[in-house]
Amino acid sequence: MPKTPKAAAETPPTRARKAAAKPSAPSEAKQAYGAPALEKGIDVLELLAGMSRGVSQSEIAQLLGRSLQEVYRVVMVLERRGYIQRRPGDDGFFLSNRLHDLSNRYPPMRRLLDIAVPIMNSASVTAYQALHIAILDHLEIRVIAQVDSPAPLGFRLRVGTQNPAAATASGRVLIAFQRPVIKDWAFKEIERNSSAEEAKALEQRIDAIRRRGYEMIAGEGLQGITDVSFPILDAEGSALAVLTMPYLPSAKERVTFEAACRTQFEAASTITAAFGGTLPTPSFPLAPIREKRPPARPT
Repeated sequence: MPKTPKAAAETPPTRARKAAAKPSAPSEAKQAYGAPALEKGIDVLELLAGMSRGVSQSEIAQLLGRSLQEVYRVVMVLERRGYIQRRPGDDGFFLSNRLHDLSNRYPPMRRLLDIAVPIMNSASVTAYQALHIAILDHLEIRVIAQVDSPAPLGFRLRVGTQNPAAATASGRVLIAFQRPVIKDWAFKEIERNSSAEEAKALEQRIDAIRRRGYEMIAGEGLQGITDVSFPILDAEGSALAVLTMPYLPSAKERVTFEAACRTQFEAASTITAAFGGTLPTPSFPLAPIREKRPPARPT
């Protein structure tokens, strides 16, 4: 009887058991699922996102530590697809607004903006103040919507602006109303990047914001501005976003500070209700933390 070759004698289950028993090297697995061209493209996008000037192909290659040949096709495809662009008469590449446009097409974000912006526009007119909405992005806030004050002079944050969450009223409110697992992670990151005393003080402040339902502070980002922030909550009571009013007093005050805060709260509460959440009503007038309220203006 002829001998059966060993490889042929192994049934599929036998080979599967052997494959399962063989340890896989992490580096081999990483390479097996790698996409070098995609990674190069992401490298280019991340590089240009941090540049304030146009960057040529040769500079891109040099800054990324790659050859010109490696980045040439990647750059050409990104330009053809509209993710990067060149200004007329300039060989340098800039990041286009396409990534920002894509992020706003993401359904939850689109729904939030569709619901919130009309309410913000109305509240801005009533409060006679600018308003903006921000979301939590790692340990930073990102402004995703902004409406200007109808007043001749006002303060605004550009859509897309990022700031450290712990250093802003918006960011502290966002952290305060996150799910426990995310809030615990944020606290650990804060502890890792701050002194023990600073981290403890910040955590206590964030816990107080959770109990109080809002944050208010004067002169933190800019002298003369009082930031007031209310969360926008989902049905589970977690913050989807935060609505902030950078209150700027004027000599001819049309709307009092307290009335503006009430209008802002009503706007945040209306947006929250649209997502199945309930925003607890705070005690008015709002009690600030550390800083005094803006002085009353003569009528």
